[in-house]
Amino acid sequence: MNLRPAAGGTALQSRMFTWLLAVCAVLALCLHTVAQAQSVDPKAAPNAFVQAVGDKALQVVKDSNAIRNGDRSAIMHAVDQYILPYVNLEKTTRLAAGRYWRQASPEQRQQLTDAFKGTLVRTYSGALSRVDDKTLLNMLPFRGDANADDVVVRSSLTQANGAPVGVDYRLEKTSDGWKIYDLNVEGIWLIQNYRNQFSQQIEQTGIDGLIQALNKQNQ
Repeated sequence: MNLRPAAGGTALQSRMFTWLLAVCAVLALCLHTVAQAQSVDPKAAPNAFVQAVGDKALQVVKDSNAIRNGDRSAIMHAVDQYILPYVNLEKTTRLAAGRYWRQASPEQRQQLTDAFKGTLVRTYSGALSRVDDKTLLNMLPFRGDANADDVVVRSSLTQANGAPVGVDYRLEKTSDGWKIYDLNVEGIWLIQNYRNQFSQQIEQTGIDGLIQALNKQNQ
């Protein structure tokens, strides 16, 4: 199995890179101490929440050679301490698994979530070296109902070389505040992309086969 971060097209490499940067804006909140880090308020307005997460993440990447060099252990440690509070990774995994999630045992669900986290870190960490001082995340006007329980926040990711790219973040409101659970870059939703691939693998080898395939690639 070859799980890819995006689907085809002649502009695949460029699209993959911009997608990687978008995910990095969520995955790279690390290597600052709690005292040094600017606080993120998950109960702020949706745009303000995503802007705070994105600004903080990109600045950390710009300041850290370890992150830019793709130190996977440092990134994984940061995900556990600084990212998961802002992301509902179980929901992302559940929606990617689709109807097969209901067939999985609690142990399989946890194993699949852990394996998927490893896949995302492994797949996207390589793009960190491409972040530079001119990489910025700019929020676009919010179009939804800020009081809704599920919203989409739109942004524009700018790079040193290349036109701005639209990035959408799907958020859900929880008792702890907003949590991110999906990303869309140029019409490609992360969950939908992996759902197609997960379905094919599960049909062939079952839930355990998918977990094993993900973990094998993550090694």
